[in-house]
Amino acid sequence: MSILENISSKDAIALEEKHGAHNYHPLPVVLSKGEGVYVWDVEGKKYYDFLSAYSAVNQGHCHPKIVNAMTEQAKTLSLTSRAFYNDMLGKYEKYATETFHFDKLLPMNTGAEAVETALKICRKWAYEEKGIAENTAEIIVCENNFHGRTTTIISFSNDPVARKNFGPYTDGFIKIAYDNLSALEEVLKSNSNIAGFLVEPIQGEAGVYVPSEGYLSGAKALCEKYNVLFIADEVQTGIARTGRLLATCGNCSCSDKHCSGTPEIKPDILILGKALSGGAYPVSAVLANNNIMSVIRPGNHGSTFGGNPIAAAVGMAALEVVKEEELAENAFELGELFRAELNIFIPTTDLVNSVRGKGLLNAILINDSEDSSTAWDICMALKENGLLAKPTHGNIIRFAPPLVMTKEQLLDCVSIIIKTLKEFKN
Repeated sequence: MSILENISSKDAIALEEKHGAHNYHPLPVVLSKGEGVYVWDVEGKKYYDFLSAYSAVNQGHCHPKIVNAMTEQAKTLSLTSRAFYNDMLGKYEKYATETFHFDKLLPMNTGAEAVETALKICRKWAYEEKGIAENTAEIIVCENNFHGRTTTIISFSNDPVARKNFGPYTDGFIKIAYDNLSALEEVLKSNSNIAGFLVEPIQGEAGVYVPSEGYLSGAKALCEKYNVLFIADEVQTGIARTGRLLATCGNCSCSDKHCSGTPEIKPDILILGKALSGGAYPVSAVLANNNIMSVIRPGNHGSTFGGNPIAAAVGMAALEVVKEEELAENAFELGELFRAELNIFIPTTDLVNSVRGKGLLNAILINDSEDSSTAWDICMALKENGLLAKPTHGNIIRFAPPLVMTKEQLLDCVSIIIKTLKEFKN
């Protein structure tokens, strides 16, 4: 079979089943094209994308500015490693640090790599700046977290599918309940070896769980009180997804919702990925101020591809699109509209318990058990009606369209969702 030969959905799925590892369970749709909020399968059927590659495609599929930045840079210089300087990385670091108001950026490629990087920085800071005895530093994490699937990260996951039969696990993590300040303070005041608190501002994989008002600011205050680093994993929630440039911006009163200048919570370490490239290229980053990032010295950490010229060009273009097209503002307004429309419908059905979310990161809770197939079956029905979404945790369906969506498109999608739910037969 030639790589240029057209292929049917059935054949494409069969090829993956035969030649690929079975580490995913995709919805049975084979996509071959994307533009803006739409994707097309190999037979030409058009769909609304309501997953955005887990919030990587916030700027829409194949955004021309991002694609152009990537292709033009690829013609000139793609990779040097960090053995040499290149003419793009410094410009990208300056642009990104000024955008997010931090002193320094450490470039990586994927979200999980960025989380691992933040953990290393936090521990090194604890030994060299806080004075914790070497090899004793611990980091607090939350139950139902999702920070990736590396060996270290699954060590503090409570997802049995991600953990089972991958041990022995990495020590040095203390797990507490999410959205519980009392649990956080209890550990902080009883353990002097705490280096940091790693938290998602909204737990996306857990079903778009939005914490109580004041939880994040309260957690940051406790971290300051006990001299512990507040580490925000904004790989999924960052880059305008929740109606602000960062979810940690909170409910700031800024008229400019993509500024990150006066946030509700300023993380000590910020982790970004996914939409940092608009989904066009693997780009992630860890940001911190000099008093923290200065613990990293030559040889401590690195990546052959981290900070490559294409990634730098793509990263700058992706952030420019967010500002120029006011995507945070759009996500805020359309998110309010989405939840309002569904909240009108939900009281009329027994199929859906509630809708929750922030900006254009939302989910509906299906009235069935986690081990039921109902949410999956609804997503299959949505696919037939021209909208792609996927369940999480069995009975929750996450809705996260590209942030370039218009009001008219959103209302069309709401109509598809409601129509599907009304017609659904268990």
